Amino acid sequence: MATLLLQLLGLGVALAAAALILVSIVAFITAAKMPPCYQHEEEKFFLNAKGQKEALPSIWDSPTKQLSVVVPSYNEEKRLPVMMDEALNYLEKRQVMTCSFGFSQKHDCTFTYEVIVVDDGSEDQTSKVALKYCQKYGSDKVRVITLVQNRGKGGAVRMGVFSSRGEKILMADADGATKFPDVEKLEKGLSDLQPWPEQMAIACGSRAHLEKESIAQRSYFRTFLMYGFHFLVWFLCVKGIRDTQCGFKLLTREAAARTFSSLHIERWAFDVELLYIAQFLQIPIAEVAVNWTEIEGSKLVPFWSWLQMGKDLLFIRLRYLTGAWRLKQTRKAN
Repeated sequence: MATLLLQLLGLGVALAAAALILVSIVAFITAAKMPPCYQHEEEKFFLNAKGQKEALPSIWDSPTKQLSVVVPSYNEEKRLPVMMDEALNYLEKRQVMTCSFGFSQKHDCTFTYEVIVVDDGSEDQTSKVALKYCQKYGSDKVRVITLVQNRGKGGAVRMGVFSSRGEKILMADADGATKFPDVEKLEKGLSDLQPWPEQMAIACGSRAHLEKESIAQRSYFRTFLMYGFHFLVWFLCVKGIRDTQCGFKLLTREAAARTFSSLHIERWAFDVELLYIAQFLQIPIAEVAVNWTEIEGSKLVPFWSWLQMGKDLLFIRLRYLTGAWRLKQTRKAN
């Protein structure tokens, strides 16, 4: 009996090893090269407040703003105005308080910002809605990039990051689920990481402190999927970050350039690869608790989206492990 059990155990190990080798081969063969940051002719420009075309800047240019806010948007004509109103009210108030009156000791009185809305090939009036803010605040503060076709959230964020002018770059979701003033918490998180190696650091907004409350409101199945996803993230890709998927992240300009230049995943799991790359490059990362509220209208389909992300996690690990994907060495252009 013992001999039979040992034989079965050996067979199971052999089958598992064969399956892993097979999956690794599939991952290697199907690995796409890093998506080039290609731009259709229409995507090389943005419309200013007068409706005239202006060329977009580059992440490799010297920064001219303190903060860039990149807002990926896909069919967000209904949810975007709430987020934009909150963000711009905060940013304008902060600019006025620090520059006009000069009584705030919390911020530099030279505070400048831009908000970049990236319309990811929407089928509704997302760009039209965003352009109203450009007309109201001016194209130096609000810019709209309209992508010709849908790239996915990661691809949209990447396009926005590569067209930003800020010393620091904030990713913020169009649904406004995270309270925008919490950017100050991320700024403090970045500051606490100093000195930054090669001027690189990342602060991730986190909803991990809200996990118990969310579990109480979710079905057992969705809770199982959530824990399964968290385990795969920890086991395969990213250690030490409890919430990789919060869309509220602040990066120094150099960290954004290095990580997004090496990014392959363009859809929902891009956050995980971004942090995987950051940890590989030994970029310091802070996880900061933020205020978050679930907003109706999510584009995620629970089962199929989690299944797709699970596959992406496995392939991220295997493709880097087998050398199908290699981290791109980048340097800031002179």
